[in-house]
Amino acid sequence: MITPREDTNAMRALQGLEDDSSSVRLQSALAVGTAPDPGFIGKLIERCAIEPEFYVREMLTWALTRHAASMTVPVLVDEVRSGRAQARSQALHTLSKIGDRRAWPAITPALLSDADDEVARSAWRAAVVLVPEGEEHELAVALAAQLGRGERETQLSLSRALIALGEVMLPTLGAATTDPDPRVRAHAVATERLWRDPDAGFEFAIEEAKRVVALGGAGQEGR
Repeated sequence: MITPREDTNAMRALQGLEDDSSSVRLQSALAVGTAPDPGFIGKLIERCAIEPEFYVREMLTWALTRHAASMTVPVLVDEVRSGRAQARSQALHTLSKIGDRRAWPAITPALLSDADDEVARSAWRAAVVLVPEGEEHELAVALAAQLGRGERETQLSLSRALIALGEVMLPTLGAATTDPDPRVRAHAVATERLWRDPDAGFEFAIEEAKRVVALGGAGQEGR
């Protein structure tokens, strides 16, 4: 049973999530996660959608993971349909941290190809965590359709997601090394190189891949 003092502390923590000071918001999120209560979930998710500071968002996500998945996952699944990009991205990020595969149906093709790079990256990360056994190939195909997209950070996120799927992604990735689009080919070749040599670094891999593609190698070198 919550005592009046505990209830006051809870209300203070919830109010602190809206404070102008990011350090106060951080401490409030920590407090809420330290003493989880179902009544906090809605406010935490609401704040995730608008919180401007990365490290505060991470604490909000941590606070949500401290609550029962049976109570957070349905609300987060609703949130991935939000019209606000940050809401979708943070909900997907939180689902990836919770790791409950009941959320898998929420990872739609639309999210995997979301026009917002941050949303798409969060969807890729969540997908490789939540994908059910036996559906990895279909996910690899969906992810490979995004090869060549965006700048280095986005491309590295996609490469990591594909690599996280393991060997099941290799045939799909191999096919992408002959794609008509040179950006797709270079990204596929770079991902293959990272698969073979994780210590090579993405910058090196992508520059080498561009060289191979320019020379017409299409990733065949070393295969």
